[in-house]
This record gives sequence, C-alpha cells and structure tokens, in this order.
Amino acid sequence: MSNIFSGGSHDLDLSNGATAVFTDVLTLAVSDLASEDWDFRFAALLTLQDQNVMGRGAVGFDLAEVDWGGTERERARAKDFVLRATALAASGHRWNELDYYPPRVRDYLQRFTTMVESFTPPADSSAARDFPGPDEAAMASCVRHRVLSALPLWDGCFLCVRPD
Repeated sequence: MSNIFSGGSHDLDLSNGATAVFTDVLTLAVSDLASEDWDFRFAALLTLQDQNVMGRGAVGFDLAEVDWGGTERERARAKDFVLRATALAASGHRWNELDYYPPRVRDYLQRFTTMVESFTPPADSSAARDFPGPDEAAMASCVRHRVLSALPLWDGCFLCVRPD
C-alpha cells in the first residue's frame, strides 16, 4: 500500500517506510519552527500521518484540504511556514536524533517543495474538513525529545513510541 500527498497537479506517492521517514524529518523541523496557531495545527496534521497509530497505507493528505487561512496574508504566511519547515528538514536538521539515516528523504522533500510552491491555497476553506481545528492543534511537546505531538491523547511523540 502507498500513501499519497497531493496538491494541484502534483502527487507524492510514498511507500509506508518512505512516509514514515518523510513525516519524521518534517515533524522535527515543524516542532522547532512552530510559533503561530496555524503552525501547531499543521503539526497536528503531521501527527495524523503516524502509521503506527492510523494504520499502514492509510495516511496522506491533499493540500486543497488544508485550511490555509481566511485572508491572502494568512495563506501566504502558512505556505511560507510549510516551505521553511521543508527546507529546514532537507538541511538534515536533527536527523542525528533518528535511529536511522534517511538517504532518499531529500528527494521526497524536494518533490513536496515543488508541490507546495506550485499550489495556490484556496480562499474558501470549506474543503478543509480533515485539517485539525484550533482545539486539535499539537500544542503539547514531548519533554524528552522536544517534538510536537498529540499528547496527552497519544502515549508519546513519534520517537517515544517507535517500535523496536
């Protein structure tokens, strides 16, 4: 099974293992950059990509289903946040904290960057039914790993609950 991340005319079709790597490195970057409410909502969307919780081959999202904001300024800021987080992840930020080396993840992140750059966030957020709301934002941070997570709803961050 594969997991599909899409936006506009682009798709990022990843295997289960590739999805875990992609979301792991992106979550590490998002955790360090998040400062606004929207950022924490995007972090919550990333926690929903955890296949150990949601099921293998059952994750992914469409950029059109993200609530990018009600104004042009909010949409531009949200898009910029995703691009900054993706660039930070591609730089190898905190990869030393993973128990593996992700050799192909830069390609996934570059393809995701291309997808986000070419995507125009819609002014109407009615399609954003699966994007976490403000009350579902990933505001909790694992003290041990400094990773935003769905605590206290889940047992820990993705590093805490990683299967051996």
